[in-house]
Amino acid sequence: MSYQVRYTKAAKDDIVRLYGFLIEQDISAARKALDIIQKGIEFLQDFPFTCRKATPEDPLLREMIISFGARGYVVLFEIEDNKTITILAVRHQREEDYL
Repeated sequence: MSYQVRYTKAAKDDIVRLYGFLIEQDISAARKALDIIQKGIEFLQDFPFTCRKATPEDPLLREMIISFGARGYVVLFEIEDNKTITILAVRHQREEDYL
């Protein structure tokens, strides 16, 4: 089954912010990071339940770790129903927590 992926405005802003930060440092790395984030999110379309639970209280609130070099990114998402996933936030692993 393939889920439709939606993004909150905050999640879209996160991606733009992360890309903007990297593009100032290294345009090639910025493109690679954006590509790897997109590929990770594409994986969620088919396998959202393989990602770890973000909290024990809500089994549908999950997070995916996306490796990028020695560090990576964390995508917080919610499985809305049997057809829809909503991306809530995207953070670099060294940023403060989003919960």
